Amino acid sequence: MVDQSTERRLCAAAAHGIELSYIDIWGNPHQTPNDVVEAILGSVSHQASDSDRPLPSTVVIRENDDSLVLRVPLNESGSIKLEIQWEGGDLENHWFWLPDLPALEQDARRLPLPALRLGYHHLRIYRMRDPVLEILVESRFIVCPARALSFDGRAAGVAISLYGLRSSRNWGCGDFTDLLAAIDSFARAGCAFVALNPLHAIANRQPYNTSPYLPQCSLYRNFLYLDVERTGPLTLTSEEVNEIKSLRDSEFVEYERVAALKVAALTRVFEAFTGSPEFDAYVAEQGQNLQDFAVYCALDAEMHRRDPNVWLWSDWPEQYRDPRSPAVSEFAREHQRNVLFYKFLQWQIDRQLAEAQAHALASGMKIGLYHDLALATDRFGTDLWAQSSFYVQGARVGSPPDDFSPNGQDWAFPPPNRDAHRDNGYALFAQSIRNNARHGGALRIDHVMRFFRLYWIPDGMPATKGAYVRDYSGDLLGILALESVRGNFIVIGEDLGTVTGEVRESLAKTGILSYRLLWFQRDGAGNFLRPDQYPSQAVVSTTTHDLPTLAGFASGRDIEARHAAGLIDDESYRKQGAARQDEVARLHSILLATGFSGDPLGFLLSTPCCLAVVNQEDLTGETEQQNLPGSTWQYPNWRRKMKISAEDFPQIESALAEAISRSGRKQ
Repeated sequence: MVDQSTERRLCAAAAHGIELSYIDIWGNPHQTPNDVVEAILGSVSHQASDSDRPLPSTVVIRENDDSLVLRVPLNESGSIKLEIQWEGGDLENHWFWLPDLPALEQDARRLPLPALRLGYHHLRIYRMRDPVLEILVESRFIVCPARALSFDGRAAGVAISLYGLRSSRNWGCGDFTDLLAAIDSFARAGCAFVALNPLHAIANRQPYNTSPYLPQCSLYRNFLYLDVERTGPLTLTSEEVNEIKSLRDSEFVEYERVAALKVAALTRVFEAFTGSPEFDAYVAEQGQNLQDFAVYCALDAEMHRRDPNVWLWSDWPEQYRDPRSPAVSEFAREHQRNVLFYKFLQWQIDRQLAEAQAHALASGMKIGLYHDLALATDRFGTDLWAQSSFYVQGARVGSPPDDFSPNGQDWAFPPPNRDAHRDNGYALFAQSIRNNARHGGALRIDHVMRFFRLYWIPDGMPATKGAYVRDYSGDLLGILALESVRGNFIVIGEDLGTVTGEVRESLAKTGILSYRLLWFQRDGAGNFLRPDQYPSQAVVSTTTHDLPTLAGFASGRDIEARHAAGLIDDESYRKQGAARQDEVARLHSILLATGFSGDPLGFLLSTPCCLAVVNQEDLTGETEQQNLPGSTWQYPNWRRKMKISAEDFPQIESALAEAISRSGRKQ
């Protein structure tokens, strides 16, 4: 018999989505230790629960739903009025007699709904208490399509690391004008899209703050990608001209030098800027989120100017650590022009990206830009400073032990606060989707499992001691579909790793494309799958930033790099090298058997997957990957430049065009 203390803990765990067991990648069950459950409950127990409300604080339904579950005592009588204020401001009212509503369970009835409209609305239910009509409950009311925007046919595109594009005109880092050149070449080759790395704002500091997958802010973008010379009149000094040449000729992207150079030049452009209605409209549209980001950037620069050893907002004077403090408000007033400068940068980014997307579509690309939304956020960045209530303190996100990380992984950022997002009407979540898909035809969601559950590690515990905690996946997928349909972009869910059939079914039902990589598509015996065994509603890719290129896989260059970086010892190096020889032999075998001997790219393009992504390095036979997981200073992560320049893209056009044409994917 379960004692009362255990029963309370189990009920609390269920209420907060804490899973009491999980199955690891080897199929072994694991029970969540009691101390882990207690620690996580200690982090979330202060959060308000919707369990005692007639309706959740935010109700998310699909447009074909015809009723709501209203929690009211079955013995309660009287009239109720359903009032919906639609997004455009219209009001619609319906009266019901409570006893006539179908009973579903103890203290719950089914409330009929009128014909629904997609969008973000407001719902209020009144109860008649003669002679007074009182509010029983009110909620944000979000009506979503059943599915995200679909894509018909089969198409191909190229994935580029924008920062790594070389050209004879950029400032040592690929920019949006280089992107236009890439679009021109790849459109002529028959590509439907150009897939980009996440463009999130980052600190641009080497070696720890250069990953586009660890943003300083997940809502706004990195000014490093601006073509400064397209932002306004500018005269460069001789010193700047020399620095630009040096950065352009450098082997790797030098983030801090490029950032310093661009900030100095953009500051002069901004000094001559007198405003515009377009700028005012952008600032008004972005609202408080942009204000917070700009204030953070101005504070960050000022605090570092005062003390060059201060790099983190957690080291700022205490009065500046709260974005709603009087001191921060006073700072924003006193430094209004500096704050406006950072808004100006985001507006310029928005303009240049809009031009790139318009250019892609005009060039014949069916999708255009394919954006990427990172999972993580830098705990010392804007997101945690400005939106701390949307993150849970006392835990970090990671992953349990697997064959790559026998001790598990600690990703060192806090998990999302699902109840804060629901209470907020999912406004911040919707804005993050909207901003990251802006000026694009596709959005890739990194680690789409986040919408279902994340592995939480309580502070003070190792990654081996954690638990999966569920999110409100139905709500999140619905809003994602709504934004997709309204924003006219397709959605790709990065579902690599251990993903349950239930999750894949939910993603497919919502119209979110799966994500398949050549290296991982194998049968139970470890043999590579044939092209006809790939699913059609998926994106297939040669590789990712974290994995070897085609040439790197064949040569074992990734294993060499891990060994050189000290990430694996000699014994592991030998074992991995031997295993790779077997993998290469298996790849050659399937290529030969399917008529693609020596042509893994053609093999991949021949799959039924609706989208095929070719990695930039695989077009030029490069062996080095962009990121070596587990390393920082030991490897030039996120800094590698392409072997050829944007001006030389026509050299690879014909081979790419031929491969796409043979596969039947040409647009």
